Amino acid sequence: MKAMVLQRFGPAETAPLQYQDAALPEPSVGEVRIKVMACGVCHTDLHTVEGDLPEVRLPVIPGHQVVGVVEKRGRGAGRFREGDRVGAAWLYSACGTCEFCLRGDENLCREGRFTGYHTDGGYAEYLVAPERFIYALPPVFQDVEAAPLLCAGIIGYRALRLSGIRPGQRLGLYGFGASAHVAIQVARQRGCQVYVFSRSAEHRRLAEKLGAAWTGTAKDAPPAGLRAAIIFAPAGELVLDALSAVEPGGTVALAGITMTAIPQMDYVKHLYKERILRSVANATRRDGEELLAVAAEIPIRPTTETFRLEEANQALLKLKQGRINGAAVLVIDK
Repeated sequence: MKAMVLQRFGPAETAPLQYQDAALPEPSVGEVRIKVMACGVCHTDLHTVEGDLPEVRLPVIPGHQVVGVVEKRGRGAGRFREGDRVGAAWLYSACGTCEFCLRGDENLCREGRFTGYHTDGGYAEYLVAPERFIYALPPVFQDVEAAPLLCAGIIGYRALRLSGIRPGQRLGLYGFGASAHVAIQVARQRGCQVYVFSRSAEHRRLAEKLGAAWTGTAKDAPPAGLRAAIIFAPAGELVLDALSAVEPGGTVALAGITMTAIPQMDYVKHLYKERILRSVANATRRDGEELLAVAAEIPIRPTTETFRLEEANQALLKLKQGRINGAAVLVIDK
């Protein structure tokens, strides 16, 4: 099969992924082989190829927003049939027996493994995945539309939940990429007023099109205090801006897997009066199932830009430069 393989870390500007032949993976017990139709391009993929994250397995095929069809089942796999359309997401597996898994926090499992990070992912014609950790996809979505939901959508949904935002309240979104442009559609469906902060005029225009009540940059004061805010951009300095914008008792949720250093904060100005600062780490299968159900009900309509598999380096570079409006998706031609 053809795949985009990361042999060594490097800046996106150096095109670190190599388009090459790779061995066709065989499903083991409880696994299925998926014929990939589309794969979303995520900021986590960018951090993976540039070496920003620990424990990345090399060589590795990135990609964890995978849409495809079950092509072969391993022994004991019976949840899906050959030909079923499925999605594979960031969480590849969890142990199921530790304290985190038993209390419903499998996203924090110490033995957790992640697609396109510890295992080969969807920048390829095929991948294997445990059938317990993949999703049936609502038919309302085309392959390219479904791909961004499998990480950008799921993480945005979990971030909304952890932010504590309730219907009718004011929500701030800092950064307006793939995840935020899905999250705003969920928040608007719940009647929230959404204020979007972004450096990109093009991203602000998309936010307005999707129903933002106000848009500006992070240094602009919103017209009213926020009940909650979610930071999607990996910029630590935004933490102080968001904490200054939320009202007493409000929450700032950090939705990225990594972030630049957070500047020193003033306790009274930024945290006092029971403001909450919390991170969002990975997601559970429950988050994924709930997001897909909500997305189909709305229905969410992701804005996408498509690339061929062999153009993955170009997609990552455009993502790094902030030139993707919505979500980038690789389309795998057979």
